[in-house]
Amino acid sequence: MNRKLPIEFAYQIFALITAIVIVHGVYTLVIRPKAADIRAQQLEQIAADENYVPERSPYILIKDLEQECCFILFFWALAIMGYKAALTTKEGRMLEKDLIPLAEGVSILPEDTRSYSRTVQELPVDQSGLLLPRVLLSALHRFRSTRNIQDVSTVVRTLCEGESDRLDSELSLVRYIAWAIPSIGFIGTVRGIGEALGQAHKAVEGDITGVTASLGVAFNSTFIALLLSIILMFLLHQLTLVQERLVLDTEHYCDERLVSQLQVR
Repeated sequence: MNRKLPIEFAYQIFALITAIVIVHGVYTLVIRPKAADIRAQQLEQIAADENYVPERSPYILIKDLEQECCFILFFWALAIMGYKAALTTKEGRMLEKDLIPLAEGVSILPEDTRSYSRTVQELPVDQSGLLLPRVLLSALHRFRSTRNIQDVSTVVRTLCEGESDRLDSELSLVRYIAWAIPSIGFIGTVRGIGEALGQAHKAVEGDITGVTASLGVAFNSTFIALLLSIILMFLLHQLTLVQERLVLDTEHYCDERLVSQLQVR
């Protein structure tokens, strides 16, 4: 558990750098040059035909700095959630194992807890720190020291509740990103409207090209930011649901396979 935080922190930093490099590279090499070419063609057609209505191009829609920042944050959040989902899947596989092997009709006495604890302690290092082994070991140790089944049930419930709180707190960065993306879109809106107002004198003279381009920045940044935020929040809720189910399944596993098998002479 002590090694988990540095590894996860390093992964988050690496994921952020990777997202910046890839997204910025795509914007520099593909999106902005393509958007510039499309915009130039549209201006030529507008000049040649006053009735020409330009189509909304995806390249122009996402070409600005605010949209680039939104995509960087979006893919960073996806990488973090992917890491969490992989850990949750690994935790879920532990529930498929019989870590407390008991023959039918056999109960666990306080004197037997050492032998059953040894089975859990012999798990590989990458598995011994997972939720289920930790809860089982704590429950067995509590039963050996107190000989009270109610205390064991309380320990299981307390550890599972603590794990639920921990998983929820570790998603705080993703929640911050989900909040930051629409905020960046709003910054683009303010910037676009400000640029449009700064070119109002040209619109009065009859040249509305600059004003419309600036308003396009305002509306496009908000549209992309809100769209990415909706997708991100949906995925976040799905991950939260899976984690909550994991904790509940772990508590049920301990109740069925351990607590219900305990017996005090």
